[in-house]
Parts: sequence; C-alpha cells; structure tokens
Amino acid sequence: MRVCFDNLCFGSSQRTAGDDEPRSVVNTGGGALTVAPTVNGDRRALDETYREAELNGIMGTPSAMNSDPENCVANATVTSDMQPLIERIRELEALLKQRDQEMLELRSQLDKLQSVFPYQQYARGSRGPRKQRAQGISAEPQTSSSLQDLTHQTFPVYDKSEISRELIKSAILDNDFMKNLEMTQIREIVDCMYPVEYAAGSVIIKEGDIGSIVYVMEEGRVEVSRENKYLSTMAPGKVFGELAILYNCKRTATIKAATDCRLWAIERQCFQTIMMRTGLIRQAEYTDFLKSVPIFKNLPEDTLIKISDVLEETHYQNGDYIIRQGARGDTFFIISKGQVKVTQKQPNSNDEKFIRTLTKGDFFGEKALQGDDLRTANIICDSPEGTTCLVIDRETFNQLISTLDEIRTKYKDEGDSRQRLNEEFANLRLSDLRIIATLGIGGFGRVELVQIQGDSSRSFALKQMKKAQIVETRQQQHIMSEKEIMSEMNCEFIVKLYKTFKDRKYLYMLMETCLGGELWTILRDRGQFDDSTTRFYTACVVEAFHYLHSRNIIYRDLKPENLLLDSKGYVKLVDFGFSKKLQASRKTWTFCGTPEYVAPEVIMNRGHDISADYWSLGVLMFELLTGSPPFTGADPMKTYNKILKGIDAVEFPRCITRNAANLIKKLCRDNPAERLGYQRGGITEIQKHKWFDGFNWEGLAQRTLEPPITPVVKSALDTHNFDQYPPDADEPPPDDLSGWDATF
Repeated sequence: MRVCFDNLCFGSSQRTAGDDEPRSVVNTGGGALTVAPTVNGDRRALDETYREAELNGIMGTPSAMNSDPENCVANATVTSDMQPLIERIRELEALLKQRDQEMLELRSQLDKLQSVFPYQQYARGSRGPRKQRAQGISAEPQTSSSLQDLTHQTFPVYDKSEISRELIKSAILDNDFMKNLEMTQIREIVDCMYPVEYAAGSVIIKEGDIGSIVYVMEEGRVEVSRENKYLSTMAPGKVFGELAILYNCKRTATIKAATDCRLWAIERQCFQTIMMRTGLIRQAEYTDFLKSVPIFKNLPEDTLIKISDVLEETHYQNGDYIIRQGARGDTFFIISKGQVKVTQKQPNSNDEKFIRTLTKGDFFGEKALQGDDLRTANIICDSPEGTTCLVIDRETFNQLISTLDEIRTKYKDEGDSRQRLNEEFANLRLSDLRIIATLGIGGFGRVELVQIQGDSSRSFALKQMKKAQIVETRQQQHIMSEKEIMSEMNCEFIVKLYKTFKDRKYLYMLMETCLGGELWTILRDRGQFDDSTTRFYTACVVEAFHYLHSRNIIYRDLKPENLLLDSKGYVKLVDFGFSKKLQASRKTWTFCGTPEYVAPEVIMNRGHDISADYWSLGVLMFELLTGSPPFTGADPMKTYNKILKGIDAVEFPRCITRNAANLIKKLCRDNPAERLGYQRGGITEIQKHKWFDGFNWEGLAQRTLEPPITPVVKSALDTHNFDQYPPDADEPPPDDLSGWDATF
C-alpha cells in the first residue's frame, strides 16, 4: 500500500545492512529515513525524525520530546530550512493517531467475528476479557422416580488387593477434582471400579469421541496428544478422563497406551449415583433426626428439609466439653455419631454428678433456639473415637424460619394480564409470520426477528429448535419445562412467551423482542462496566430472581448472553432451557449451566436449589465489573477446579470497590446455606447490602429509573444492536414424529 502526503511517502520497500525485516522509505526531498512499515514502524519513523530534529537544533533532549513533543516543536527556534522537518513530524503524528484508531476498529470487528463464528472456546489459559459467547452444557435430566431409586440401587463390587485399593485412593486424592469427594464416596468408588487392560498401541480415549468413563492407571504408561500433537506421558497412579463423569461430553484429547496397561475404570452412571445417594441419604437421616425433636416435630416437611440443609457437622475429641454448665449459648446439637455424657455440678462443690448418656439421634441445647441461653448442665464427649454433632445456632434458625415464611408469600401475580396475552395470540398460525433477520444462534437452532403479516408496527423473536437434536442430547424434559415455565411468566424483567408452534422438524417459541441487543455484546465492546452501570443491571436480575424464586423456580443459566436490553435500556432475562420448578424445599440434581457460572454443589453433584442462582449472581457482578468471570481455565475441568478452590482464591482487581467485593464474596460462599439471599432475609437482604445504598428500587420496579445505557432503536425492524450472522448452511434436520412434544 502507498500513502502520500505532499512530500511524505510510504511504500517502497528496501532492506538495509543488518536488518531482519523490510523497511519503507520516507522520501523527504532532501534525503531518506528508513523506518518499519507498520504502526510500530510509524512510531520508529517519528522517533528518528525527532532525533534528526534534535541534531539540527530544533528540539530539546529526547526525554523532553517524549514528554511533550508538540511543545518541543512549538517552542523551537524555527528557520525556513527547518519547516519541512517540522511539517513531517506533525504529519507522522497525525498518521499515528489515524493508525491507532484503525487498530481499535479492527480489533472490535475481530471480537465480533470471533463471537459469531465459533472456534475452540477454551483457547485462553488465563483470565482475560471474554471474546466469544459461552456455551451452556447439561447432563441428562433426573426424574423424581429415578432419584428415589438411587438410595436402593447397588453396583457390583470388584475384588482388589490392598495395594490396588491404596493406589486408586491415592490417585483420587491427588486429582484436583476428585480430591473434593467425601471419604465415604471415595471408598465406594474404589469398591465399584472394575479392571480393564489395553495392549501397547491401543487407543484408550479418542479425541472427539463421547466419553462416559474415568480411569485410574495401575500399570504401564500412556501418551496424551491433542490434534495429533504429543502433550505428555502419564505413569501409574494418575486419574484421567474425569470430565466424562460429570456429563455427556466430547473427549478433549487422545490417550494411547505406550506400553501394555492395566487400569481401573468406573462409568458415569455409577459415579453419579454414588455422588447423589450420599446427599439424599444424609438429608433423609437429618430430617428424621429433626422429627424426633419436640420443637421441630410440628413443622412442615419442607421446613425440616431446609433446616437439615443448614445443619453443620462438628467433631469433638474424647473428653471435650461441648457445653459447660452456667455458660451462655445459642446453639442446638444433634448427635450423629458417638456419644456424650451429661453431668451437673453439685452445689457448694466442684464435683460433677453423672446424669445420663446420650447417643446417636439424641439432642441437647434445644432451649437455646427459643431464647433461654443459660446452660443447665455439662455435655462432655464420651467416645474414644470422638463424637460428631449436627449444629444450628439461634440466629440461623430464626432467619431461616422467617425466610421460609417470606418465600410462601407469593409475588403479586398479574394473572389477568397474562391471560389477555394468551388470548391475543390464540389463533395465530406459524404461516402468519414473516422472517426479517437473524438475532442469534443457540444450541438447538436460531432466533429470528419476525413480523405478523398485516401488522408492521410490531416485531417478535421466534426461537426455532431442532427436534432431532433435542432428542439426541436427551434434553426433551428441559425443553418442555422451558415452555411450561415461560408460559406462566408475567414479569417486566423476564422476556414474555406469547405462543408456541411445532412441525415435523422444529419446535418454535414466539417471544417478546428486545431490540436493545445482548448485554454481552455491549460488555464485549466496552470491555467492562463501572460500579453504577453494573449495579443497575444486577438490580434488574435481582428483580427477576425475586419473581422466579417466590415461585420455587430455579433459573440455572445466568450470564451476560442471556440478558437482553429492551428499547428503553432495561434488562430482561431470556432462555429458560435450564430452568426448573422445584418441589417445596427440595433439591435438583442435574448438572447444567455454563462452566464459568456453575456453583460448587452442582459440580460435586450434592444437589442444588435456588442458592445456585445466588452464586451465579456474584459471578455475573464480577464479570460485568472486569469483563471476565472470576473462574476461567484452559478447559472446563480446569474451570471447575478453580471454582472448587473458592472465591477467596481469586484476586480481585482494583476496579472492584470494597462494597462490591464484599457482596460478591457473600454471594459466592462455598456453603449454599451461607449465601446472602438464601437464608438470611431472602432477596431483601441483597437489596439491603451496602453496595446498593441509595439505589432506587421503587424507581426500578416502576421503570422510571434512567438506565445507564439507552440503546438507539429506530423501528420495530432495527437490528443494528445485534451482531450479523451468516445464513444457516446446515441441511434441514430429519423429521421427528415420536410424539414426545405432544403438549408443546
């Protein structure tokens, strides 16, 4: 390329002695300076010109020129023969500014292309601004009946030598993910692992295949490669393939036997059953304990389940005083393992009189929950191996009970308005819709901007999903749940569903359109948001969660990609494919969400409820403030391992204020029961946090509050706030006539 400004030309390439790259000639009429042809080259050209000017006595020292080159030129004693050199400096400075602007624009265009055309999602190994959309993942949904069967399901136990058992156990404890399992779970996994053997040269795991088995190597060596490039060699005592036991996924590398190998293996179904059963049995056991306590026995089942979730397990050594007579206390205890002895101090004596022994299932300290906090006896651990108690304090108990009462007070439902919406579109047919443009591409298809024939004043979003792909990935239950939940939603902070359609190949959802674009696109282009902007968008999500959680609905896929701006600039929650209506105070067990946003209990398959949404709210705040989630790795497993290390292991940049950091850390507590918003006052406790001091919640609810960003939407067909997407190049999917979608 050749650029000319009167006596300034770039273009001809020449190489000087000792140069490693071509350089361009700057023709000044009175000689030539050779400089690099890029933006960096332009800077070098400018530096060379400054040096020439200094030699000619036009400017001061290089340090002075670097600090303020324009003043250097302005303050110089200018003669007629110096004028061309000064002009050249000014032209180079102008060209540099132009090139800088071009680079910014090209970088923005590159970011947009990367977000539209998917490539390897986990290309980055360290935290940085996300330049591509995050993809949600999901395991096969669990049904209520399948969960109930888990407590009785048994798997074959395979004989192993003590050496093999120790090797498997050590390998698990050495693995970043599996070391977080409980010892009872590890013992059961060791029991259920079965032997497999591979001859040298055999492929154990093939990159791109769907996997469901995790391995522990006992003998031999294996080689790991990706895209036919050797990565490493693994020796005995290592776990590999662990991502496949979380959900149905493609293998990310090839593992080949370098020598004859002997391994131990376990299938995902067996592993998941062991993980889930532990939590289910514990919850049932704790609830039964509570039913035997007089102050709990008349509470509803759902309340007992909630209390069982917040009980903390505490271990005491033999001889430890758990309670001392005369001390003040606010804690209640249930013995889950071992025993204690109860003694009382005698009047006018230091002697203690033995009263009785309490064992597993017995309880003490219940009066402390009702306000009588003066202890009347000593409780002493009386087991050689120690005693384990389930503990709850008065504040937690009272706040939990008040929160449950608040949850039962349903959010005001404008049912008449929802019914009118349903009636308006009752007779609409799919053939009445005209496609205008593509607004987005999802996991099962596309979202199109459409209009109803004969109505040019409005537009809608039509979500189109491939039935065959839904069946292939076993997501039928999630899709039916999405339709059921959205059909009932009537909230200003949630995108409305108007009508559903289906044919032989697709399912369709006709929804409210939000032409302000994705919050993710705006975040991508701006890099990050300030405190005030983040507060507004977070508040919109809090309002949406208030509406959902009051109906026992868990969302499970919060991220900037699922937040759309309406024409006024308010955020609405969209895409309810992972949402689920929970039974009162019950948990759900399906692994689903977006890797950077899933809570620890989802990863560890301990069962989760609405508290998982509060975790993701903290992650969202962090990403809006910094441009990147707090937990991100080179692949999903590394991301999950960072999540399991916890929010305290994350370095908070200076752009996050102290109050914002405090709220994020309270939302991202490892223990779900300790998260702000879950037990301590519900959503209102989040609204009361210092970070929201002075925020106009009423103005937000009434939509009179001025949004931080007001999108430009010129008409009902204006799509300029969305990225442009290429036409659908895929072949039409096969027909699906199995009938699973009969009620869609």
